[in-house]
Amino acid sequence: MADVALNVVPLFALILLGWLLVRTGYLTASIGDALGEFVFRVAVPVLLFRTIAEATFAGDAPWRIWVAYFSGVAVTWAVAHFVATLAFRRDRRVGVLAGVSSAFANTIFIGLPLVSNIVGKDGLVAISVLLSVHLPVMMIAGTLLMELAEQREGTRPPQSVSNVVMGLSRSLVRNPLVIGLVCGALFHLGGVPLQGPGKVIVDQIALIASPAALISVGMALVKYGIRGNVAPAVAMSLFKLFLLPACVYLACRLIGLDQDWTAAMVLTASVPTGVNAWLLANHFNVGHGLASSTITLTTMAGALSVSFWTWLLVA
Repeated sequence: MADVALNVVPLFALILLGWLLVRTGYLTASIGDALGEFVFRVAVPVLLFRTIAEATFAGDAPWRIWVAYFSGVAVTWAVAHFVATLAFRRDRRVGVLAGVSSAFANTIFIGLPLVSNIVGKDGLVAISVLLSVHLPVMMIAGTLLMELAEQREGTRPPQSVSNVVMGLSRSLVRNPLVIGLVCGALFHLGGVPLQGPGKVIVDQIALIASPAALISVGMALVKYGIRGNVAPAVAMSLFKLFLLPACVYLACRLIGLDQDWTAAMVLTASVPTGVNAWLLANHFNVGHGLASSTITLTTMAGALSVSFWTWLLVA
């Protein structure tokens, strides 16, 4: 258990540090936003580029990772949707947002540092394979389901599926994470080695990604907070931190994913809710309290849940 604490506590301590820097007024929230932009647009794309460019892919086939992870996502999303609409009597739009809040992990800012720290290089390859499809799948699914929910609730004029998909596709093509992954894949397929001054620069930037990402999460956390919908948010937080990783773990075992890749997928599933839930709430102007409260609660409880899953996987 001491080894688990040694691996997990420093990660969440960096999140706490970021929160304290803004909460005490030592730094402003705008600095945290700028740091988050640097992480998202520069540091993490470079890390993904290096990981894919230098990967050996000696493990399982990539499609097995996708099936295992998204099987867990589908189950958790469905359970969260029905609990929100039937048990808490929220409308279909909030049901969709509940599914996003319980199934959309913070893969970039917390998942990557966690997997890198605990599983190592093979785990980093696995999560990079997941990230190649994670954002497109989750954002397209969330947007299409929200559009459908709004049509059924009669709260917004309908948009065609093709327009929604085209708009998302344009955004994804310009996404820095996608660009980093694609460039890494081209280097890998072309057999171009990373060496010399170029490799030194890439390595130095990639080294910044994990600590900067964690600190930026803490700095951003100040603006979320707990904003109502506490009971549904608690339920979604439990689904996010325990149901999702449990479903992913079961799927990995059923598929027969190897130990390192299973650990990478389960740990990724166990991290707090990503800010994408808040972005979707803003875009459709619904469920801000649920998204904000779930992000805050899962981040506060994340150290305990991640420690539990780390202990389970390494025991």
